[in-house]
Amino acid sequence: MRIIKTSLVCLFVVLASSCKSARSIVASGKVDSNVSAKQLIKENKKQDANFKTLQAKVKIDIIEDLKETSYTVNLRMEKDKTIWISATLGLARAMITPDRVQFYDKINNQYFDGDYQLLSNLLGVDLNYDKVQSLLIGEPLFDLKDNNYVISINENSYILQPKNQSALLELFLLFNPSHFKMDSQQLLQPSKKRFLQIDYLGYQDVDKEILPQNIKIIAVEDREELNVVLEYKSVSVNQEVRFPFKIPSGFEEIILANAK
Repeated sequence: MRIIKTSLVCLFVVLASSCKSARSIVASGKVDSNVSAKQLIKENKKQDANFKTLQAKVKIDIIEDLKETSYTVNLRMEKDKTIWISATLGLARAMITPDRVQFYDKINNQYFDGDYQLLSNLLGVDLNYDKVQSLLIGEPLFDLKDNNYVISINENSYILQPKNQSALLELFLLFNPSHFKMDSQQLLQPSKKRFLQIDYLGYQDVDKEILPQNIKIIAVEDREELNVVLEYKSVSVNQEVRFPFKIPSGFEEIILANAK
């Protein structure tokens, strides 16, 4: 199970945030009871990220079994093509592309080279590169045009949910009334006791891109819970980036026997 959670962390540790020109966004907007689901979806679509490349330092706090561990990694992204993560001194490195998930760990001399199937099974969601990227840059995990949604409100957010929720997967999407980016994505798979919640705790303006500043991820399966908190620093967009990645020779391949 620990190896599986390592894969989750590698997948989740990706995103963008503040740079010298970045500024935090104060969410001062109020919900409007007259906004329709169609209008909300349209406004959210206007906020889709337009950057070509991104690089940043990301501080990661992982909380598991009441133990907290902190890391700082370098993150580079070419939108729609590559997500690259490197730990200090290159002790661990990951590269995610539309058809592969790869990472290696020099401390344990291990590597993984596979597809998205394991993570899809673990989270109860059919994952691919587009869904992962959307999740991590504050965009809906699912294409909102692919379903009929109903809207409701609470004090601080608009709430979208499918008009007909699936018995296998319940979905709740919360949107911020200030900039129409996401406040939270919540996915529940009752039959398998799985729950995934991604909370976007703050946003910032980076060269006219509205990007998350802090994210909290909660992944629950039965009685096991993993919390990952991300803080993004020193981000820049639309600069030239490289993605050096080569699995060292002699490393042992991680075989995930419980992939279904």
